[in-house]
Amino acid sequence: MSVLCALCALWLVTSGLAQSGRRVANKKDSDRRSNAARAVGVDSRAEPTRSEAKADRASSGEDDEVVRIVSRLVPIPASVTDEAGRPLVGLQIRDFELRVDGEVKPIAELAHAESPVRMALLFDNSASITAAREFEKRAAIAFLRRIVRPIDQAALFSVATTTELMQPLTNDVERLVRAIESFGKPTGATALLDGIAQAAAYLRPHVGRHVIVIISDGADTISDTSFESVLNQVVVSDCQVYAVQTGWSDNPNLRDLVAERRLQELAVQTGGAVYAPRNQGELDLAFAEIAADLAQQYLLSYYATDDPSDGRFRRITLTVRSHPAARVRTRRGYYAPRS
Repeated sequence: MSVLCALCALWLVTSGLAQSGRRVANKKDSDRRSNAARAVGVDSRAEPTRSEAKADRASSGEDDEVVRIVSRLVPIPASVTDEAGRPLVGLQIRDFELRVDGEVKPIAELAHAESPVRMALLFDNSASITAAREFEKRAAIAFLRRIVRPIDQAALFSVATTTELMQPLTNDVERLVRAIESFGKPTGATALLDGIAQAAAYLRPHVGRHVIVIISDGADTISDTSFESVLNQVVVSDCQVYAVQTGWSDNPNLRDLVAERRLQELAVQTGGAVYAPRNQGELDLAFAEIAADLAQQYLLSYYATDDPSDGRFRRITLTVRSHPAARVRTRRGYYAPRS
């Protein structure tokens, strides 16, 4: 009996030490995570893994809900020119001032044109653009050959009654060229808003600057998606929208003013631009200016660590402190994550 009691006592002591050792190990792991988080500027209260949270609650006897600290990286592409319209080059982080809803916020980092581009070209292939089709194809081919670098990728969408992905993301320019050359005769209605929404969703998971280039007269005749929904989707997907608006006329009675306003709004809200070429020379120039804009862009990054998780729109203001007269074209804001 005395031997049995001794064995039981030894088992209890060993078990207690093991449990104590696990608690000490958890404490050390937690301290290491906190130190590492402080070293990279991340809130050490960030959500632990599910197993860690469960172990911590079990060891403390608590079953409270885990508090989540959400941090979202907001990319802010910016095109900066002087008062004469010339690009301002060589700017550093210290030259910029970022405000979110009027409050000055720190800029995490700044990159230049070396950051990769993920681009979606939307070709309007509906019956409304038949006259300018061949000119647009040649100008777009020249644009792709100028803009796509080995680190970049472009995808090609055809927009008519439905939207079709003609060429997935690739840096093989000749594949993109063959896809453009394969377009048949324009036909059908125009579901442009549906196409923009589809392109934004397609680009969203890919790393890099998200750019949508629309080649269209801007008219929409059949989309199920509303303009408000499309605008929301391009902002949430961090897309920058450029539009080459075809079929321009000096006579306002021959223009679709609603389509023009929609394209302008998409560009303004995302930091892009709209071009309305009147002839082949201006069409080539429009693509050249888009290429130059992307090549000279700054890409700032902001970590939205203190946003309430309410899904609200946060307004961005970006200025250049070292050049008060500089003109900055960038996105108007972003949506905070919703808890």
